[in-house]
Amino acid sequence: MTQTFDIDRLGAILRAAALAEIMPRFRRLGAGDIRQKSSAIDLVTEADEAAERFIMAECATAFPGATFVGEESVAADPRLIAKVGTDDLVIVVDPIDGTANFAAGAPVFAVMAAVVAGGETIAGLIYDPMGDDFVQAVKGGGAQLKQADGTNTDLHVAPPVPLGEMVGVGSHSSIPEAQKREFMARLSAVKVLGNYRCAGQEYRLAATGNLHFNLYQNLMPWDHLAGALILTEAGGFVRRLDGSPYLPSHVDGGLLCASDEASWRSLHGAVYPALG
Repeated sequence: MTQTFDIDRLGAILRAAALAEIMPRFRRLGAGDIRQKSSAIDLVTEADEAAERFIMAECATAFPGATFVGEESVAADPRLIAKVGTDDLVIVVDPIDGTANFAAGAPVFAVMAAVVAGGETIAGLIYDPMGDDFVQAVKGGGAQLKQADGTNTDLHVAPPVPLGEMVGVGSHSSIPEAQKREFMARLSAVKVLGNYRCAGQEYRLAATGNLHFNLYQNLMPWDHLAGALILTEAGGFVRRLDGSPYLPSHVDGGLLCASDEASWRSLHGAVYPALG
């Protein structure tokens, strides 16, 4: 399956959706074009929905045997998410990752897709509409930066550094208030902790060697499958917080990505000492 799936065609579909449905709406959304889902920081816009419809329709033509699972489709029918780990070939899409940024007019968002075959992620793409380029990977083929002129550059994660020199990103909005202060105090062991409110751009930074770790509490497949594969193919070490491999069927358990296994264990031991 890895040898026959046309990742470039999928990438062309993501780019076309961004040009047709996302960028024309950037900084042009009306008040009625933005709606809350679960909270004030969990939003959906007309651009998200239009882009997903575009990508779904194009994928149905380009990949007629594939099941399509998009973030907004799952919002409408939660049963779809179970297909990610069970159907033979699944295309998982986040039409706009970083919707809160997009809605605020901040240029930090991405379009993401992952391809899952037989319960295994075999391809991942993260498209940056602002820069008009991709970070992408096919399982076993390394990770690349693909630019608009067709130039491909191999990607590698940052070299390992001691815990106190690590620069990374982490999310903590879903941690209970009673535990959040202690969690953040433990993370003070690193040099810099950021949060771009866009996993796609955070994975891009890590894959291009500009972060040492990515830490996430929630595991929706459209947010992490592509990035986790890209980081792994770029030489990184990716595991759930209990140390187990991350699979497409997982929707909980958190995720920690680091430059290598030793870095992962160093950071994990500092932040989650009770887990070892």
